[in-house]
Amino acid sequence: MKPNSFTKLLEETGQIARFTGRFFSEAFTPRYEFREFFRQCFYIGYKSLALVGITAFIMGLVLTIQSRPTLVEFGAEAWLPKMISVSLIREIAPVITALICAGKIGSGIGAELGSMKVTEQIDAMEVSGTNPYKFLIVTRVMATTCMVPILAVTAGAISLYGGYLGCNLRGNVSWQLFWNQVFDTLTYGDVIPAVAKTFFFGLAIGIIGCYHGYNSNKGTEGVGRSANSAVVVSSLMVFLIDLLAVQIIDLLNLT
Repeated sequence: MKPNSFTKLLEETGQIARFTGRFFSEAFTPRYEFREFFRQCFYIGYKSLALVGITAFIMGLVLTIQSRPTLVEFGAEAWLPKMISVSLIREIAPVITALICAGKIGSGIGAELGSMKVTEQIDAMEVSGTNPYKFLIVTRVMATTCMVPILAVTAGAISLYGGYLGCNLRGNVSWQLFWNQVFDTLTYGDVIPAVAKTFFFGLAIGIIGCYHGYNSNKGTEGVGRSANSAVVVSSLMVFLIDLLAVQIIDLLNLT
């Protein structure tokens, strides 16, 4: 990496950190924009539910179908419900849901705020006495932080149902037996860390999407660049947060 590029990377990292600090400062001081927050929850959560649900169902179905031949080869076909439940709940469902949200929600926030920035709507809000940061940024980041975990939990349940159907394509596993094996295998140590890290996924997606949109420039070209940067950087942050979470969970299990 060239020194100039490295310097720009450090500068942008510092700016994002400062942007995040301002978010926490504004988020817990009145006035609270509850109406805008619930509106963003609807658009971020409900409007993304169909895409997340369809993806989760196919994900559970495909994982089960692809895993069956290997388990059959080792005579461990009975372990299929246990294996897919741990894989989906611990890792696949939360990460894939976060990546979908990074693509759909992150790009949407980046493009929306970028358009408002280049058309000077944000400047007009400041002139009229409205705090654009609290109204635009805080509400979107809070909504993303709240909705991504809900979407991830929903995706986990739907993916397990897809896994159940996958088990019955070439086998015969009863509904009760499948879910008994799933719940006998999963523990709080599997579910709680998986849900906890999705809050950080949502926070990162919201912060990065809002940062790139709020600081957009260079007209309509900048809007497209903001949307693209929001998707790329937030997707990368999802993987970095997941890597860090796995290391922390592993250390906690060792102790």
